[in-house]
Amino acid sequence: MKKSLVLASLVAAVALAACGQKEEAAPAAPAVEAPATAPADQAADAAKQEADAAAGEATDAAKDAVDAAKDAGAAAVDATKDAASDAVDAAKAAGSDAVDAAKDAVQATTDAAKDAASDAVDAAKAAADAATNAATGK
Repeated sequence: MKKSLVLASLVAAVALAACGQKEEAAPAAPAVEAPATAPADQAADAAKQEADAAAGEATDAAKDAVDAAKDAGAAAVDATKDAASDAVDAAKAAGSDAVDAAKDAVQATTDAAKDAASDAVDAAKAAADAATNAATGK
């Protein structure tokens, strides 16, 4: 593609240089001028065709680059969605584990309070029995 572009530029430069030269010599016959302009026109047409082809290739390359960028963007969005979903799942699991641990701690505290209350009741009954026995002399 670079060689085509360089060749097209060279042909265009030659064509422009040839078209830009003015001859101050005596006017030539119309039959002589027609062949001189025909090669310049052909060179200009060839340069235009080469430029059009290069522009078409550049357009195609740009379209391919845009498509690749779209695909990369879509892949990045998908990866971000997956990572976010994984993070949400991990947070849910951690929250569930924390709730379970809190439930276990509450249950253990409740059991300990029940045992302590039961021991306090037993101690109070024993003290009441001892006081009753002391008062009655048994």
